[in-house]
Amino acid sequence: MVGKRQRGFTLTEVLVAIVVLVVCLVAIAQLVPASILSNASNRNDSSAMVLAQSELNQMIAQPLSSPGFTDALGNACVLGDPAQPGHAVGSPLEAGQAIIDFAPATGEPGYSFNYQDPNDPTGTTYDVRWAVITNVNASGLPSSKRIILGATKRGGNGFYVPVMLDTLVEK
Repeated sequence: MVGKRQRGFTLTEVLVAIVVLVVCLVAIAQLVPASILSNASNRNDSSAMVLAQSELNQMIAQPLSSPGFTDALGNACVLGDPAQPGHAVGSPLEAGQAIIDFAPATGEPGYSFNYQDPNDPTGTTYDVRWAVITNVNASGLPSSKRIILGATKRGGNGFYVPVMLDTLVEK
C-alpha cells in the first residue's frame, strides 16, 4: 500500500500536553511551601522535646527532699512544696488536666524560664514551664513527686503546640 504519509503531532495535541504538564507542575509547586512549613514545625517540636527531656532528666536526678536546684543552664528550679501535698504548685495547669497553661505571658518564678538555642542562627526562644505535685508519707517527708513539664517555641507569627512530659518519681 502506497499512500499514507506519517504526520507529526497536531497543534491541538501539543497544547493539550502543555496544559496537562503545567497543571501537574503547579500542583507539585504548591507542595513545596507546605513541606517547608512542616519541616520547620517538626524542627521546633524536636528541639522543644530535647530541651524538655534534658530538663526533666535533671529534675528527676534530684533527691525527693530537695526543694530545688540550679540546672546545667544556670536556672534556679523549684521542685515542689511538701507543705502542700497532693496539690500542683508552680506553673498553672489547664482545667485540672496534666497540661501546662502557656496562656499567661510569663511563667511562675522558679517554675519557668526562657531558653534561647545558641546553635540556632535565627535565635529561637523556648518557654519552659513545670508544675510539681508532691506526695508525703506519714512522717511528712516527700515520698514521690509528679513533675509535669512543658516547652514551646515563643515568637514568630505562628501558633506552636507545646510539648508536654509527665512523670512520677519515687525513691
